[in-house]
This record gives sequence, structure tokens and C-alpha cells, in this order.
Amino acid sequence: MTDRVESSQKGPAFHQSLMSGGLAGTCVDLLFFPIDTVKTRLQSPQGFIKAGGFKGIYNGVGSVIVGGAPGAALFFCTYDTLKQHSPLPSHLASVSHMLSASVGEVAACLVRVPTEIIKTRMQTASYGNLAGSSFSAAKLVLSQEGLRGFYRGFGITVMREIPFTSLQFPLYEWLKLRLSRNRGGRSLYVYEAAACGSISGGFAAAATTPLDVLKTRIMLDLKQNHSQAKMPSLLKRLVHIYTTEGVGTLFSGVLPRTLWISAGGAVFLGVYELAVQSLSGH
Repeated sequence: MTDRVESSQKGPAFHQSLMSGGLAGTCVDLLFFPIDTVKTRLQSPQGFIKAGGFKGIYNGVGSVIVGGAPGAALFFCTYDTLKQHSPLPSHLASVSHMLSASVGEVAACLVRVPTEIIKTRMQTASYGNLAGSSFSAAKLVLSQEGLRGFYRGFGITVMREIPFTSLQFPLYEWLKLRLSRNRGGRSLYVYEAAACGSISGGFAAAATTPLDVLKTRIMLDLKQNHSQAKMPSLLKRLVHIYTTEGVGTLFSGVLPRTLWISAGGAVFLGVYELAVQSLSGH
């Protein structure tokens, strides 16, 4: 049936993962961009209002239009390929999903981090009137920081994404399996798979919010900050935020982040499953 998610062990072909992942990434990035902007401004050190409040809610959208599809495509190509060729036995499926998703996230971060750098700085008006578009912001990053500037925060982004995806995807696959068994072993409808994506995404988002706050702070560092001889370690940054701003700051934006990724998980994984289905002719 065209509205059900197939549960075969073979999984999608490489080109299906590529195209479906790209479509899913573009859809979720564009649909939930305003919520992401609010979350980023809540986490900004200058505060929500000074970062822009509710004005210019689509500032930086150009970067995700360019980078969203390739990043998601890279993730799903890697995740599906490794999952299908995992040497681990079936009773360790959750471990296989965790490892496959973690490697997929590292691959996706090669595209995602430069996109995030430009996006967060546009969302928080870090360059003021100097950058009126994502392209001009990218030129400023290149001129002021060089190519390395596009990968500021790569380490913390990977540190955020691996715990996130290690929670989300094993839980997503487990929920799908349990729901399928509860439905008599039949394949799930797309909306059922989307609901599993929503639950798993929301849980993972809430649990990893402190890492997301740290990632945002690092990506918002500008030239005057990184011109110092040595930047504080990630642990020192985390401790500094905790001691000077309180534990609540580590969970800044947790509500919009959880709502955004919970709804986004439904769209992201729902669109992905539907696209794979369509491309495979089911």
C-alpha cells in the first residue's frame, strides 16, 4: 500500500536515501525556521530582545536553503548504508542504530556546521548592518576568520549531535517495532512512523539542550573573542555559564527546541519515509 512504511530488512537504496533525505531536510528546515530563530535568540548571550526579538524571523534562511538538503542527504545515506551492512546480531539492533546514526551525524556536520555558523549569526544580528544576507555573512566569516571560521563549534556540534541521535534513532526504531507488533505485525502507516519520530525527537531534544546552548554560544563568538591566544575549553565554558548565569540558562530555549524538534521529527521522518516509499514504487 502506498501509505504504509515497509519494514523489510533490505532498506532503501543509496539513491533513495540521498533524495529522500534531501527532501526531508529541506522541508523541516524551512517549515520550522521561525521557531529555530526564537530558540537561538533565547540562547544568545546578549538576550532575546537585543538579538532581534520577533523581528526578522527569517534572517539567515538562505543558508539553510543551501545547506539543509545536502546535510540531511549525507546523514541518511550514511545511516541507512551502515545500518544495512552492520555486522552486529539482531539482538544488538539498538547498538547498530546508535552507531550508524552517530557516524551519519559526523558526516552531516561537515555541511551542517558552516550552515549553522552563518544562520546563527544572521538570526542574532551579530554583524549588524554589515551583513544583509546569508551570502554577505559568509563573506564576512571568510574575510575575518578564514575557512576555519566556518567550522567554529564543529567539536561541540558533534558532541551535541551524537548524544541526540544516539537517543533519537534507537528510540525511533524501537517505537516503530513495538507499534508494528501492537498492530499485529503489519507495516506502519506514514503518520504512525511520523508519530514515532515526534516522540523520539522531542525526548532527545529536551535531554541535550545544555549542549545546544553551549554550541550556540561558541558559534556566536566573533573575531574579538577568538583573537585571544587560547580559548576556554568546552568544560570551562559550561561551568562558567552554570556559575555566572545559573542552571536555568543551560536550558534556555528548551521549550521551543523541544516543540520544534518534536514537530520537526514528525515532518522530517514522515517525509523521509513517504519519499522512500514513493521512490521505491510501494
